[in-house]
Amino acid sequence: MSLKRFPWAWLVALLAGFGIGLAYAWAISPVKYVDAEPRVLRTDFKDDFRSAIAAAYASNADLERARARLALLGDSDPYQSLTAQAQRMLAAGEPAKTVQQVALLASALQGMQLVAVEPSVTETTFPIIDTEQTDQPVSTETVAAESPEPPTETATTSTPPPLLTATPRPTRTATPTLGAPYQLVGQDTVCDPELEEGLLQVIVTNVSRRQIPGAEIIITWNSGEEHIFTGLKPELGHGYADFLMTPGVTYSVRMADGGTPASELSASDCTSTDGEDYTGGIRLTFQQP
Repeated sequence: MSLKRFPWAWLVALLAGFGIGLAYAWAISPVKYVDAEPRVLRTDFKDDFRSAIAAAYASNADLERARARLALLGDSDPYQSLTAQAQRMLAAGEPAKTVQQVALLASALQGMQLVAVEPSVTETTFPIIDTEQTDQPVSTETVAAESPEPPTETATTSTPPPLLTATPRPTRTATPTLGAPYQLVGQDTVCDPELEEGLLQVIVTNVSRRQIPGAEIIITWNSGEEHIFTGLKPELGHGYADFLMTPGVTYSVRMADGGTPASELSASDCTSTDGEDYTGGIRLTFQQP
């Protein structure tokens, strides 16, 4: 086929139509999503949705409603999604109050354990005993009388009452008492070669020694400041948080809600059983009365 007989006009028309279609779909009348489900949102919009749910939970403490709202996002594990988001928010330097709300909701989901216990009733058949023939063996069958037309007797089988089994209630998640200052009740040097060197561990509890999630801790030193929150590592405790100290730097640790601070803290020097020196850590315990 020669170039003169090639359908150039059709090709130009096809390309022009394709370009006009793209311009109309992208610029003139783009697709608009209306009433879309939360599960189809972008990742950043899902984070905003979780933050709004966490703020609502911090206001009304309605965990069932928060769980129902989180289910709309379609996360396979809402707890892991909240924990990962809290860590991202903390690394991005977002407001401490918002991070605390997300961490508190994550800890509440982790601590809630509903177990449905249903008592089982087993039917028991009791033997019929003929009181007039005490020397005869006991039989589970009906004992026939000598009368040709014995009266029909119905053996009454007593069913023991069902066992009353208490249904466990949801585990209540300890929450900080607003305005109550924390007290430093423990400060220990930790020498454990299995831990990271210079690890500062902080445990926050209430007066009943139940760990409190979502508590904000402020760590300061000469050249900086860091905010950490309890509950982001629930496998170590809902009231646990940690921070890596730099050897030779002096730190001060205090709770954001006020109370007794811990000052003049630095990574400790430890010696292993083999005689090798390594950098140890510190464990602090704050308690809210």
